[in-house]
Amino acid sequence: MSSRARRVLEVTCLLLGTSANADVLSQWTDVCTDAVVAAKQPAPTQTRTLAMVQLAMFEAVNAVAGNYASALPSARLTADGGSSPEAAAATAAHDVLAAVIPEQKAAFDTALDRSLAGVSNEKARAGGVALGHRAAEAVVALRASDGANAPNLYRPATTPGVYVPTALPVGFTWARLKPWAMQSPAQFRPPAPPVLVSADWAKDFNEIKQLGGKASASRTVAQTEVARFWEMTGAPAYKEVIRSATEVPGRTLVQNARLLAQISMAWADSYIAVFDAKYTYNLWRPVTAIRNADVDGNDGTALDPAWLPLIDTPMHPEYPCAHCINVGAIAAVIEREFGAHPPTLRSTSVTLPGVTHSWKSPEDLIEEVSNARVWGGVHYRNSTTVGVAMGRKIGALVAGSTLQPRQAKEANR
Repeated sequence: MSSRARRVLEVTCLLLGTSANADVLSQWTDVCTDAVVAAKQPAPTQTRTLAMVQLAMFEAVNAVAGNYASALPSARLTADGGSSPEAAAATAAHDVLAAVIPEQKAAFDTALDRSLAGVSNEKARAGGVALGHRAAEAVVALRASDGANAPNLYRPATTPGVYVPTALPVGFTWARLKPWAMQSPAQFRPPAPPVLVSADWAKDFNEIKQLGGKASASRTVAQTEVARFWEMTGAPAYKEVIRSATEVPGRTLVQNARLLAQISMAWADSYIAVFDAKYTYNLWRPVTAIRNADVDGNDGTALDPAWLPLIDTPMHPEYPCAHCINVGAIAAVIEREFGAHPPTLRSTSVTLPGVTHSWKSPEDLIEEVSNARVWGGVHYRNSTTVGVAMGRKIGALVAGSTLQPRQAKEANR
């Protein structure tokens, strides 16, 4: 076993050994999150893995409960009478992870043993395990040819013999990935960003130049904390936010399995949509724009050759904001689930250890995330607005068209 897999095993054992009150969905979400981070998957790849795990767990649990329509194109899964939904969910998550990250299989095996040890009825456990195997197999097959393994064919812009930075940008292949619910990656592609000679461009430029710089004297301490808080990306970024929604009292296992699957599919599709737009418009980042303001043709902007953003600039084009489309998609699903009574959401930050934030509504969360990307110096205000709008459309599509409640007559067949 590699040292990395051994570390994941240790973390997994700790999580499952100390979370007696956590349900199987939370346990395996933790296992998945730790695994994708240990595997050093890029953020969009992490959400694909998470969506596969969450959908497989939903399909397994739903095959027992029968409450909702399946996302699988073939005939829906069926469960033997008395099958344990917990055993089914754990097995499904294990098998998906073992297929996607095979080098960590030993850790997943140990985690599964611990999960199954909590199911005392041998027949129910065996039925759940068999069901989980089938659910995972179906989901892995569903995404087998989605384009996730396509080579990165990005060609750096240069002239013969002239050096340019050699790191390839992130997400180039994701612009053509098979979506989970969208009809195509371009379904929600936005209009082009403001032209450089416009007043809108100058307004956004000057806001981020003033508030987003590493040496800004205008940004407040509270704004700096928000920007640092949301440096986190990928699966860890919204794990606790989403968990605070599933922990609302009175929710059932299948309700939460569905919510997690819908959120993760919307989140994954938001990355596909945003990279389609990013590589369509290829807009420069603030650090590039501010250091080259003498060539943008706008008298309302001024060059600062030493300007740096507060946080590191992501390695992909600017427009639109990826964090903002992510949070817009997640928030839309949560709003659809809870209606007029949204839960209080909360999270700690992996990039600002020890700091916890909470939000009374998904809209408050969206506002903070959007501000964070401006105050961090990596996104223009217009990009945050456009990203959120795209994400809301994706979340509404997923929540309204996937895993829908079955008619009582159909569910009782």
